[in-house]
Amino acid sequence: MERKNEVLELSFDFALQVIEFSEFLEEKKKYIIARQLLKSGNGIGASIREAQSSESRADFIHKLKISHKEAEETEYWLLLCSKAPSYPNPTENMLALLLSIRKLLNKIISTTRSGNLS
Repeated sequence: MERKNEVLELSFDFALQVIEFSEFLEEKKKYIIARQLLKSGNGIGASIREAQSSESRADFIHKLKISHKEAEETEYWLLLCSKAPSYPNPTENMLALLLSIRKLLNKIISTTRSGNLS
């Protein structure tokens, strides 16, 4: 039986939502933030996926830390959209999903560092 990789699945679902929201921002002529959000939001899952074929535990942690940084940047762009009066708000689901991904990444990184892999 194949184990489910929750962080991979969540980050993929999140990337799809980012694509949709970025396209909506572009329709509203909010090109700069749309592109920044598209890059960072999809970078989360890309780095997580890359970590799956890492060469060592240190490489695995490094790639997940990059993913976590991308998540932080993505949160920044989404918060800007939610606070700027002339921008559309991201959905609550998007923000909640991003929080779940960040928590999972933190847990995986700390567990991997401590060597408690199960």
